[in-house]
Amino acid sequence: MKFDAARQILRDAIAQQTFPAAVVEVGHAQGPVWREAFGHLTYDPEAAACTEATIFDLASLTKVIATTTVVMRLVDEGVLRLDDRVGDWLSDWKGKDRDHVTLRDLLAHCSGLSAHLPLYESYKGRMEFQRVICGLILEYPPRTQSIYSDMGFMLLGWIAEDAGGATLAEQHALVAQRLSLEFLATRSSTASPSGFAAPASPARAEYLEFSPPRSRRPEIAPTEIDTWRGRLLIGEVHDPNCWALNGEAGHAGLFGTAAACGGFARLVLRGLTLGDNALAKPETIQMFARRTTDIPNSTRALGWDTMKPTSSCGSRMSPTAIGHTGYTGTSLWIDWERDLYAVLLTNRVHPSAANNAILQVRPAFHDAVVAAWGDGCGAQSE
Repeated sequence: MKFDAARQILRDAIAQQTFPAAVVEVGHAQGPVWREAFGHLTYDPEAAACTEATIFDLASLTKVIATTTVVMRLVDEGVLRLDDRVGDWLSDWKGKDRDHVTLRDLLAHCSGLSAHLPLYESYKGRMEFQRVICGLILEYPPRTQSIYSDMGFMLLGWIAEDAGGATLAEQHALVAQRLSLEFLATRSSTASPSGFAAPASPARAEYLEFSPPRSRRPEIAPTEIDTWRGRLLIGEVHDPNCWALNGEAGHAGLFGTAAACGGFARLVLRGLTLGDNALAKPETIQMFARRTTDIPNSTRALGWDTMKPTSSCGSRMSPTAIGHTGYTGTSLWIDWERDLYAVLLTNRVHPSAANNAILQVRPAFHDAVVAAWGDGCGAQSE
C-alpha cells in the first residue's frame, strides 16, 4: 500500500519544525502494514535519528491504553460497576452537588470537574491531590455537558488501584502480557489471510511502561525544556501533575513505542470486530466504544473520544471511529468499520509546548491515511 501523501505530510511537518521526531504505524486487526520513523530526536545537528524503537511520552493516551482498559477488566470481574458512585470508593468525595456522580460520568468526562489545574505547584502525592480534587467546586452540574478532565481520570486511576488491590502500573502489566502474546503471534505468522507482511524490527520496537528506567533514556524522545523543573525532560513525564504523583497517574505517565500502541489497537479492533476477549469481554469493549447519547453535545464514549469531522482524526473516518490524543503530540485512532488503526507519535512539545502546529498536521495525516486505505485496501502492505 502506498502512503506517499501521508509520508510527505510528516516530512513537511518536520521541515517546518512542527516536531523533530515522529513514528507512525498503520494496520488492521491482523497486523501492521506501515511503520516508519521520521526526523531526529531533537533539532540539535548532532541528535540521534528517530527509529521505530524510539520511545515517546504518550501523555493522555494513558487514559485509554492504561486506565480505561484496567477499568474495563475490573468491570468484567464484577469488582467495579459503571454506576458505582464515586463517593462509594473515595470518602473525600461528598456533597449534595456530587453525590450522584458515577464512574461512568468520570469516564465520559461529564462529572462537573475542571479540565486541568496546576495542583503540582502546591501539592504532592495521592493523599493531597485526592483531597483537593474531591473538594473542588464543580464547574457545571454533572451530566449537563462534557468537559475533558484530567482531574476525573486521576480519580479513576485511584479507584482502580483500590478496587484492584494493586497499583495502576501493576494492573496495566496484564495488558503488557497480552501485548507480548500479540507480538509473538504476529512475528510467528509468515502471512495473514489478508497477506500482510510485518514491518522490520518488530522485536526491538515493543515497549510500553510507566516510569522507564534511566537505561532507556537514549531511546526516548525528549519533550520540553521545563522551566518549573529547570531541565530538559527525557524519560521523565512531561505532565507536571503526574510528575508530582511520582510519574504514575490515571491521566498520564505511560511511555511507549508506536509498535506497542499498534499492538494495543489490534487487540481493541479484534474485540470490536472478531469477539476477541484478550483485553476484556467483547460486549464490554463495545459498550466502552459507544458514544454517549444522554450528555448534550458530547462526542465522548467511555474513556475514548469518537469521530467528528473537525477533530484530530480528520474528516474521512467512519462515524463510529474511536480515538484519543496526547498533549505531547501523540494520537491513536481506530476505525473498526474499515478494520484500520493509525498511530502517530511525535514530540511536538520539544523544545516548547507553545508550538501548536500539530493541530493542522493530525487531521491532514489521517485523511491521507484513509484515502490511501480505501475500500478493501487493508489487504495490501507497504
